[in-house]
Amino acid sequence: MNLTILKQVMSRRMMVALLMGFSCGLPLLLTITLLQAWMKQSGVDLAVIGLMSLVGLPYTVKFLWAPFLDRFTLPFLGRRRGWLVLSQVLLTLAIAWLGMSDPIQRPWGLALAAFFVTFFSATQDVVVDAFRREDLSDSELGLGSSLYVGGYRVGMLLASGGGLILADHLSFSLVYLVMAAGMLPGIVTTLLAPEPKVIEMGPRTLKEAVFAPLTEYFGRRDALWILVFILFYKLGDQMASAMTIPFYLAIGFSNTEIGAVVKLFGFWATILGGLAGGVLMLRTGINRALWIFGILQAASTACFAILARIGPNIAVLSGVIAFENAASGMGTAAYTAFMASITNKKFTATQYALLSSLMGVPRVVAASPTGLLAKSVGWEEFFLFCTFAAVPGLFLLLRFAPWSTRGPAAAQKI
Repeated sequence: MNLTILKQVMSRRMMVALLMGFSCGLPLLLTITLLQAWMKQSGVDLAVIGLMSLVGLPYTVKFLWAPFLDRFTLPFLGRRRGWLVLSQVLLTLAIAWLGMSDPIQRPWGLALAAFFVTFFSATQDVVVDAFRREDLSDSELGLGSSLYVGGYRVGMLLASGGGLILADHLSFSLVYLVMAAGMLPGIVTTLLAPEPKVIEMGPRTLKEAVFAPLTEYFGRRDALWILVFILFYKLGDQMASAMTIPFYLAIGFSNTEIGAVVKLFGFWATILGGLAGGVLMLRTGINRALWIFGILQAASTACFAILARIGPNIAVLSGVIAFENAASGMGTAAYTAFMASITNKKFTATQYALLSSLMGVPRVVAASPTGLLAKSVGWEEFFLFCTFAAVPGLFLLLRFAPWSTRGPAAAQKI
């Protein structure tokens, strides 16, 4: 990494993207992994634990209140930082409230606190995505997105792995208070970072904030094809990921081997892959990165078929995990940068919230039949099928992200 690139990585805007990513990743698993562990150890019925997953609904419908965040500006800190610091402070209080709840005596109070955690967390996500799009230039979006994703994953690791480790030494209530304190770096970052420069004035009415982002987007050439691309680009990768843990166990790896290689080693491979992807995007542009990383994603998925053929070999598992996680980290960085690059800065919050919500559809819908498919055809054929499922997304790039240009032509009007 030469000095110029190092300066770009360590710049103020990139450090803000990294720390805001951490602030967004930390709350995510507090209402999933950590809360499930707390409820299970407290003796809560499994049916109730399952129903608690419904508190995560705000993450999937955050686009519903995104227009409100585009339309109105609070009387302090500016259009983006005002909403951001408010959501972060309320999120911190909600996490602390969740920690002071009682899963046995007051389960409904616990559920309400968890809902507010996800609501304010989803709101923070919307504003951070808009802030990042407006703070970074088009050429910086790739690196900024990769650092954001890296910070996000570190936050998730702290909340899940770190939270569970702490829970062996502290009460869950204290663990949640520690996690609430973990939001302070994000609040300080918001207070110290300058407000993004206003290039386009925001919508003047709430009606304009709701409908104009849709009419503006669908007035573009290839608007529908881009939505199809967002659904398909990581389809094969997401289908394969849904079945990896059962696959490792089925071919003979132990829980310890899976934990050490897949979770810990794989985590750092993802972080380094995302950072490498961001640096490469500085050189190649988003278009070529989407091609390169998409092909690497498909190739890494095919490597699971090789592992299925070889069997439980730690060295091969380590190689496959390193390749797959690095390729996935690169693909996610390019994917995120692409979506940010095609948003109109007048409606950044709303358009990005809609696109990112759409991005999560394959993870839920396409992953649901993967168990049946793997059971029907076998592991080797299953992962080969997932590899070929990545091909349609690559072919769609021919239409609106040709190799010959650096940036997407997706903002062109009809």
